Amino acid sequence: MNHIELGIAGENLAVNHLAAKGYEILDRNYRWKHSEIDIVCRRGDTLVVVEVKTRNSTRFGEPYLSVTLRKQRQVIKVANQYIQAKNMNEEVRFDVVSIILNSKKVDIEHIENAFYPI
Repeated sequence: MNHIELGIAGENLAVNHLAAKGYEILDRNYRWKHSEIDIVCRRGDTLVVVEVKTRNSTRFGEPYLSVTLRKQRQVIKVANQYIQAKNMNEEVRFDVVSIILNSKKVDIEHIENAFYPI
C-alpha cells in the first residue's frame, strides 16, 4: 500500500473509531486554500477537529509526533475559517488520531485535546 492509500485507510479507520465512540461526523477532508482538516465532528456541544496521522510502523516514531507546531497552526487556521463559514458557535477541541496500520496489526490511539489554539 502506498502512502496515499495508507492515509485514506487510516482516515477511514479514524472515522469508524470516532463514530463507534459516539461522535457525529460532520465533514471529512474539508479544504480551504491549500490546507485541509481531516475530520470535523461533534460530541455533545463540542466541535472536534481531528488530525489523522497514519504510519505502517514506529520506525520513525509514533505518528502523532508528526503533528508539528506548524501543522497545528495550519489546522487551527482552517478550523477558524470552517467555523466562520458554517456560522458555528460551539466550543472547539483539537484531537489527533494516531494509527499504526500494517499487515500484522492495527493500533489506534485517540488523543483528545492534543493541542490548543495559539
